[in-house]
Amino acid sequence: MSHELPTVESVSGLRYGRDPYLDAWLLHFLYENNLDYLLTPLYNVTPEQLRFMVVLDEDQVFAPCTDELLAELVNTGRSEYLTRGYLTAWRVFARLVNQHIKDTYTRRKIVTFARHHFRQAVEHHILIPSRLTKRLSGIFLTQSGIDDPYRDLKIRYNERVARFMESNALDNALHHCPEEAMACRRIGDLRWELDRIEMLRLFALSSWADLWHERSLPDTESIATGLAQACNDADNQENLALALGPGQQSKKILYIPNSSGGILFDVQVIQSLLRQGHQVILALKNGFYFQTPTLWDLECDPRLAQALEPAHVLAENSVSKNELLRALREHRFLVITDGTRERLNLYRVSVTFSRAWKEADLIIGKGEPQVRRLIKTGHQFTRDLLCFHRDENGQFRLYFKPKPAALHKFTESDLNDMADSIIQSMREAKQAGKQVMFYSAIIGSIPGQTKTAIEVVRTFVDYLRFRLEGAYIINPAEHFEHGMDGDDLMYMWERVQRSGLIDVWRFQSVADVEKSFELMDRKVPPVWTGKDATFSTGCTKEMKIAMEMQRRHPEMQIIGPSPERFFRRREYGVGKYFDAGIQYL
Repeated sequence: MSHELPTVESVSGLRYGRDPYLDAWLLHFLYENNLDYLLTPLYNVTPEQLRFMVVLDEDQVFAPCTDELLAELVNTGRSEYLTRGYLTAWRVFARLVNQHIKDTYTRRKIVTFARHHFRQAVEHHILIPSRLTKRLSGIFLTQSGIDDPYRDLKIRYNERVARFMESNALDNALHHCPEEAMACRRIGDLRWELDRIEMLRLFALSSWADLWHERSLPDTESIATGLAQACNDADNQENLALALGPGQQSKKILYIPNSSGGILFDVQVIQSLLRQGHQVILALKNGFYFQTPTLWDLECDPRLAQALEPAHVLAENSVSKNELLRALREHRFLVITDGTRERLNLYRVSVTFSRAWKEADLIIGKGEPQVRRLIKTGHQFTRDLLCFHRDENGQFRLYFKPKPAALHKFTESDLNDMADSIIQSMREAKQAGKQVMFYSAIIGSIPGQTKTAIEVVRTFVDYLRFRLEGAYIINPAEHFEHGMDGDDLMYMWERVQRSGLIDVWRFQSVADVEKSFELMDRKVPPVWTGKDATFSTGCTKEMKIAMEMQRRHPEMQIIGPSPERFFRRREYGVGKYFDAGIQYL
């Protein structure tokens, strides 16, 4: 017996707990598209990491697709729209096999294997078409042994664009200064006008596939006309001004490209942004995804390597917040990978990409895939979005989607100011003759117990303040602002902890926990029995810092469980207040 699902008009309306049949469909959707973190934690981001990028309520589900596609997926009947998407994925796969697999036996094996997945997708109508493309291309790569069948094509695209960049036709079209640009009252207005014209022209060139596809290049007049259309469109002008217009401070920008050939124009856009005072992080793919440039193209494509020579390459897929901020302080132009071999899929991106998104002020996304996933969706994102592409009529379009007005970003400067305020209070306490004690304790390491954990810590710290005369005790639970995540907190507290002002560093013990519940006149719940700071990955990191600081300041005391009991923990969970989990050896 089938049940009709409630109407969902937008992906932003997908929430658990409203309808049991919709809940079941959502679980089925995430499972079939291999997007469920609990099922595949090694491949999908944590819910906390996802919230670095997407604005989500506690019960809200992120669907990485457009509102239009969602309506087709929810539809229980056959969908011509989805079928066309699946057929497109199959044609792309078939072309790949026919072009690169010459052995008849191997070709038949690969095609027959892939056909099982294709038929399943068509039959069930629950798979996002781009996920089918990813699966089919994965079958090709694993069965053929070819790591990048488009490598030579991408090199040709970049070579063609590089030669075009040296032509007089492009130089005249790109650098021609319109007379109306000189009609200004202030130099600042003229500077913005010239930046605006340059960026719109470069954006338009970057999305003009005819410039690198192997067909006749457009003539000078056609290029000039196309660039004029891009620059004169009122919506394009307004959206660019909203994202990067005059009077705005310099920004950290995460730039997501789309295709080889166009990537060389993207680099020119980035050079313009750098000249304007911005910082840029360019995110390439981590492996083959058709024409999209990858980090590893730098090793074999001299044109791309030359273009990106000024950039600092951060190849690691999982850098910490401190490491990323350090790289941004030392370099104005970074190159990273998004950690994937598919269209932009925020469920699958790397830790480095997620943290780059979180640290950015603006995301620039190029091409139809980015427009579909970021603009043509009801989801809101944590950063301003500027996306561009050429529509079905070949017209250049630029879109701006602001982050929600109520959303607050804790910048590095904000976190440093908060830490410095606490450090100043520590310094004043020491000058007053007090001993500074830092109390490290479980806050979120027991899922579902964060509120109780804060109550336990505050109760015990109040008890210590009553019992210990002349002690200035820092309780981290008292210094939390709404919107801060685990990364923000750990960054802020590490600055405090490395100040050299701590006299006594106390780590929560089992006895502390039991005393807290006694003071609250409550029995210790089973979930808290035997718990202490060693059950917190955050406290484990803090123990490492405490031991480093004690080597520098031997007079500092460490009180609590022995250090060796801490080091069974894994790395701190990305964006979490709690553990990644115990790693048993």
